[in-house]
Amino acid sequence: MAHTEHSSPAGSPGHGGGMSASGKLTMTGWLVCAIAAIGFAFDIYELLMLPLIIKPALAALGGMSPEGVPNLVPGSPAYANWARTLFFVPAIAGGIFGLLGGYLTDLLGRRFVLTFSILLYAFSALAAGFATSLPMLLVCRCLVFIGVCVEFVAAVAWLAELFPDHVQREKALGWTQAFSSFGGLLVGVANVLAAQYAGMLPAIHGGHEAWRYTLISGVIPALPLILIRPFLPESPVWAQKKAAGTLRRPSIRELFSPQLVRATVMTTLVFAASYGIAFGAIQQLPQILGGPKGHAAIIAEAKEAQDAATAAAEKAGKPIPPPRLKAIGANATDEAVAKVTIFQEVGGLVGRVILAFLALRIASRRTLLRIFQIPALLFVPLLFWWISTKLGDAGSLSAIKAGVFLAGLLTVAQFSFWGNYIPLVFPTHLRGTGESFAANIGGRIIGTLAAFLTLTFSAATPPDPVKIAVVGATVAGIYALVGTILTQWLPEPDTSVER
Repeated sequence: MAHTEHSSPAGSPGHGGGMSASGKLTMTGWLVCAIAAIGFAFDIYELLMLPLIIKPALAALGGMSPEGVPNLVPGSPAYANWARTLFFVPAIAGGIFGLLGGYLTDLLGRRFVLTFSILLYAFSALAAGFATSLPMLLVCRCLVFIGVCVEFVAAVAWLAELFPDHVQREKALGWTQAFSSFGGLLVGVANVLAAQYAGMLPAIHGGHEAWRYTLISGVIPALPLILIRPFLPESPVWAQKKAAGTLRRPSIRELFSPQLVRATVMTTLVFAASYGIAFGAIQQLPQILGGPKGHAAIIAEAKEAQDAATAAAEKAGKPIPPPRLKAIGANATDEAVAKVTIFQEVGGLVGRVILAFLALRIASRRTLLRIFQIPALLFVPLLFWWISTKLGDAGSLSAIKAGVFLAGLLTVAQFSFWGNYIPLVFPTHLRGTGESFAANIGGRIIGTLAAFLTLTFSAATPPDPVKIAVVGATVAGIYALVGTILTQWLPEPDTSVER
């Protein structure tokens, strides 16, 4: 890449502030890594929340028929329209405003934009839990996405510039991004706990719906941030250039200059392919396993929960109203599905750890990415086609969990790759803007378009989880194939961030 400068030793004056002269992490380094890790964890926490809560949220906010049946049931055209809207409109909002956030990251600094973005998505998630209508839920999810999209870009730029030494930077980016998978685990656990203890929590709008408490839990990252914020430093590379008057003004147009156009286009498209695998297939598991015609074992668990509640109520002489009985079944279904998705997130965590380990040992970035791309291309479509044939087999759930674990490993590891890669292909004054274009236009818009495609082409009345699984396999396979092919033209980056 052009504009190269050799980096100074870690911890040298005026450069990175993350490492001391002895090579140990400084207090500044620990603080920044802690906030970045929390931000990464709750980025994924917020993104993976929607597949878990969308079915009960649409049923609750979509109104009831005179017979007491929800107007929005999985597979109906109206449900499909709202599901597509909630998946894709926030992604568009996040992509557009996230691109602006990347520009502001270069213009105003990494610290300011990162802290503002975390507060934005945390308090928007809190508001979403109190939504009284689908438009209100949609607005809140758009604000959540905007915060998430901006946070990722600011955190990656901040970390990359705090550690000018290549090895230390790879470690910091790799291990802090591993916390993203803890976010996926946490949201699964939060959903399970919300389902188990919903009846004991304070009522919201007169009810105890687990999906509301799951949404509200997204406010957690704001709490430590409010305490730590005064002690956080600015990026030393950005601040030094700003103080010296040598920081050039960011420009989206410059991303398409002859020196950067290949990096911009290829990074955007291959980034999108990684996200497309997840949103096209893996994130549709709750729709596949938890619907009215979902997996036999999960349907049985919901029925057992309803039967147990009915028996207890009859023994106490207090019959359960039909809406409450449906809520019990829905909460049991949510809990069972969340337990399956936890295996995906454990796999994702393992994948991120493997990526962090390999990033220091494999020089070629293309080779590193292909280690996960090629197996994902073969495995994920076959897995979802196989799931489509096993929904009626209650005994297949254990094998599905194992398959979802491996799918998560292969796919989520690719997300960590981008956090290590993209800071190295753009100069300091364009780092936030370039990262934002690749992550938000590529990942958040083109990538999450996969969910829109899967939901559109699998819409049916009554709901057909088999069709969702088959269409998801096809969409994920196409994205994976495109990404694997285009990786051939992905630039090998410079390892210096000080340019």
